[in-house]
Amino acid sequence: MIATNRKEPFVLVAGDLIVFAFSLFLALVIRYNQLPTSALLDIHLAPFGLIFAISVAVFFIAGLYDKQTVLLRKHLPQIIINAHLANALIAIVFFYFIPFFLITPKTNLFLYLIISLGLMFIWRVYGYQRLGAMRHSETGIIVADKKISDEVEREIMQNQKYRLTIQEVVDVDLLSVDELGRKIREYLQERKISFVIIDFGHDKVAPILVDLYGFIFSPISFIHVVDFYEELFDRLPVLLLRHDWFLRNISSRPKVVFDFVKRFMDILAALVLGAVSLVFYPLVYFAIKIDDGGPLFVVQKRIGENDMPITLYKFRSMKFNDDGRQEENKQNSVTRVGALLRRTRIDELPQLWNVLKGDLSLIGPRPELPALVSVYEREIPYYSIRHIVKPGLSGWAQIYHKNHPHHQTSVVDTSDKLSYDLFYIKNRSIMLDIKIALRTIRTLLSRSGV
Repeated sequence: MIATNRKEPFVLVAGDLIVFAFSLFLALVIRYNQLPTSALLDIHLAPFGLIFAISVAVFFIAGLYDKQTVLLRKHLPQIIINAHLANALIAIVFFYFIPFFLITPKTNLFLYLIISLGLMFIWRVYGYQRLGAMRHSETGIIVADKKISDEVEREIMQNQKYRLTIQEVVDVDLLSVDELGRKIREYLQERKISFVIIDFGHDKVAPILVDLYGFIFSPISFIHVVDFYEELFDRLPVLLLRHDWFLRNISSRPKVVFDFVKRFMDILAALVLGAVSLVFYPLVYFAIKIDDGGPLFVVQKRIGENDMPITLYKFRSMKFNDDGRQEENKQNSVTRVGALLRRTRIDELPQLWNVLKGDLSLIGPRPELPALVSVYEREIPYYSIRHIVKPGLSGWAQIYHKNHPHHQTSVVDTSDKLSYDLFYIKNRSIMLDIKIALRTIRTLLSRSGV
């Protein structure tokens, strides 16, 4: 992604091989309760040596030697886990189905896999950054909208782990095409910079791409500001997204394996949690009746997948159901019991039956009221894209977005929330769903849910 110290990939490969070898050594020590003899090491050298080589190849495919992974380490733990799982599957197949490997006890393989995962985490996540090679700082410029540029620069400058320095922010809106071209060429020719974060989709950038093409043989890396922003913040910059980005990154085409596993998990969880939640129904009923004597449930229409209306059931937490519309001479508010139900998310327990029915998923963008959707689709570009997937009880925006509108019209906050929803839609996977589920549980246990 960015021109880094050329020695870094070699240092990483060497370090990984040392971790693999030391993991095998420790596995043999634990297995036989003594230092391994040379004969024992010889028996394991050939089969495990091949596994080491395959592991390095898998790491390469997974991007663990890429410049992007070296510099922007936010997703490093997840990449390591995925790569290690792939290595484990390959090793198990080799050791169980290829005669050449039958000489090696299978227990040693499992000990090695467990130890190597732990040591690899220590080495990659904590150890490598201590080396002198990691202290090398890259210098570059940002060529994009000033608001987005300032946000990116602030994040980089406040976080030492990126090891990046922004020499200047070039606001594309303040310069003509010719001025923009001259300014960028000046930096590329006269300044020592190694990367350019640039908005390739901007109208003023497109005409100067021919000139920038001449720098393809230089060690300078050009990075799309949208990709860089997503890597930094785990969301998408809605202001910079254009139709071509959606055509390249978003599709309603079914993901067969993902969709099947997701639906299976939804049904299983909804059945189990729905049955357990029944114990709350009489407690909530009596609490609501004692509080204001109103109805137990509130029934609302929401917009679901493919812009289709769905009917949701919740425990009532407000004085009355206004469907997102402000009624004259009626001031709606959260009840005393409703505040507790919302804080603990108990008000949403009836929606488990919506999950079982198939209107909702456990994980996905939260469904919005039709009255608010009609406003947001007019005011927020690409807002309807969030309806390309099934909505959920919890989502990426629910655990990371700070300023939830809470069913009141707020174009600014909802636009910000959309940036998280788009990230989820683009990157949705079983692992991401599991991460959201675990974070949701942690949020609920900490009583900080919204």
